[in-house]
Amino acid sequence: MRRWHAHDHILGPPPRRDQGQSGAEYAAMVGVVSLVVAAIVGLSVPTDEATGLKSAVCRILHPLSGAEACSSGDYTGGGDGDGGDGGGGPGDPFVPNGDPFEPAKCLLSQDQTKTTVVIQILFIKISSSETVKLQQWSDGTVTLERVTESGGGVTASISAGIPGLKDWGGSASLSGSYVKGSGSGGQWLFNGNKSGDPQADLAANLEDAQQFTEYLKAQDKCNSRPAGPRSSELGMICGYHAGKKKPDLEPEKAPDVDITKTSTEASGGVSFGKTFKSNGKSGKDTKGGKDGKGADGPKDLGNISFEGLSGAMTEDVVVMRAKTGPDAGKITFVYTFSVSGTAGGVAQAKGSRMQQVAVTYDAAAYDQEEKDGKPHHPQKLTITTSQESGDGPGIQTGAGANAGPVTIDVGGGGGTVNSQIHTESAEVTLDNDTDSTAVEDWLRGRGDTPASNPLPTPSDAAEALDDDAGPIERLLHDKGKLSRLDYNANTDWWNASLGIGFGISAGQVSLGFKLFGIDITHEEKNQTITGDPTYATGPQSGGARPWVEWKNCTRTKPIPT
Repeated sequence: MRRWHAHDHILGPPPRRDQGQSGAEYAAMVGVVSLVVAAIVGLSVPTDEATGLKSAVCRILHPLSGAEACSSGDYTGGGDGDGGDGGGGPGDPFVPNGDPFEPAKCLLSQDQTKTTVVIQILFIKISSSETVKLQQWSDGTVTLERVTESGGGVTASISAGIPGLKDWGGSASLSGSYVKGSGSGGQWLFNGNKSGDPQADLAANLEDAQQFTEYLKAQDKCNSRPAGPRSSELGMICGYHAGKKKPDLEPEKAPDVDITKTSTEASGGVSFGKTFKSNGKSGKDTKGGKDGKGADGPKDLGNISFEGLSGAMTEDVVVMRAKTGPDAGKITFVYTFSVSGTAGGVAQAKGSRMQQVAVTYDAAAYDQEEKDGKPHHPQKLTITTSQESGDGPGIQTGAGANAGPVTIDVGGGGGTVNSQIHTESAEVTLDNDTDSTAVEDWLRGRGDTPASNPLPTPSDAAEALDDDAGPIERLLHDKGKLSRLDYNANTDWWNASLGIGFGISAGQVSLGFKLFGIDITHEEKNQTITGDPTYATGPQSGGARPWVEWKNCTRTKPIPT
């Protein structure tokens, strides 16, 4: 079974070198990036004690593509695919198209908007973000999810003159950060329109969801009104008018799913630029030259820079507790590990990989077991892997000015990235104590086969088993609902930043202390299903599971938004 190794690429081929830049210079540049980013990012990834996923699997250290990772599985990446959803929970009697191995629904499209604000004071980094997702499903339902998150951590940067990199202005700046965060939010399910035609239901439920989104925006404005005279009366009036924006068929309960989230992020990057200096002839007598006739030394006037390479690793733990809907009374833990990289100062190339484990329990039983200190009994396991790669026009630049040791830097950029996402999912219902215990032991790192990297992937699970296959691999192969999906995605983004710093120089190296900084990034991403969705039927002679058309996915078409 194939596994990702350190030489596998996140990104495509490196940008074409400017004429005159030698291979040695390019190697020196990416070598410095690789080592520093690996040191900042790779060595700070914590182990995941909650699930027994102990291995720190990825490092951004290979020089060929500018940002590389060793990760897991045949396809791994941060594509937000959410691909092969099996529909109902444990005990779901629905057997689509007469094949119990066919998942009941798939994700057709997703619109995601994310705004992130980062404030830095000295070495302290504080971040906050809001993410909104609108998802269309092939069974005609629509989900709306909103999560706000805040975090804190540390960050540092260093710049140096690198011999041989004259084409880049002779200097590079390296930075890294480590942030831990937490958040909360809700998910709303829109499934009130049930005509028997999934396509018609999707259109009607989507309209309700979009209208409900406008209600949430209006309600937020009401909640953010400043305190003052008659604020409560004005708030009631505002809320009354906001309530008029609600659709006729609201979601079953708002929110239908409570979401809490914790995350850990480590990131690093490099930018290249040019520093401008005065000619050292100001006409003032500094008495520092040999003749004492005003031979001032060169002074830094400012700089311009282009972001070259950057990478990030993120570990998320999301807890979803369903109150109503098809998963009412269930609690699901979603563990996600992702690696992403960006290359290019003028044209942007991006790539990411993700591996995810979702485990569902009966909420009441889980709470009681947690209280009594007893082992838990999961009811469903889902493993998802995805890979995303793409490029497009864009630019990330910066400029600075010096006033003695104090520097003022402004930066910004924007662009569009067109990418392709491949997502695979393996879902298995744990309907007996043997399977449930095997999964729980695997997750908690108990027994002879604890969870580790690489995770078993759906493509692996569809192949004939080896003699040394473990219990989880056998469970996914024998009982798992395996699916594969492809998406086209379009991401529009912009960024703006301001920083005030203090610099100390020592030869070719300068250590920058940022006194204060603020950075705002906004991203709008749309992904739509494409290609031929497939799922794996049951094991055939020889042990393999052939891939066939996923009719429950192709019966409904996504609606442009």
